[in-house]
Amino acid sequence: MAYGYIGSMKTQPGKRDDVVAILLSGAESLRDLGCRNYVVSLACDDPDTIVVTEVWDSKEHHDASLRSPEAKEAIATAMPMLTGEFTSRELVVVGGLGA
Repeated sequence: MAYGYIGSMKTQPGKRDDVVAILLSGAESLRDLGCRNYVVSLACDDPDTIVVTEVWDSKEHHDASLRSPEAKEAIATAMPMLTGEFTSRELVVVGGLGA
């Protein structure tokens, strides 16, 4: 079964679109790292909250992607625009469209 991850982050006011651009900038390259599905969404009830939903071949693929130089650079660029409020949930993906 695949590995799933859902995370949310809260941005500093006015920085949401900048963080979304960073998150989406490397999305296409994730496929080569074992990512099956990567969706960046905006919370309807909070203009500063971003939710990212991911499906990976395995947790190991996900973890390895975070160690790439590109991911480290993107994280370093985005961090000053975030408030530090994060949520996350790991999942076992059993099926569905895009899984």
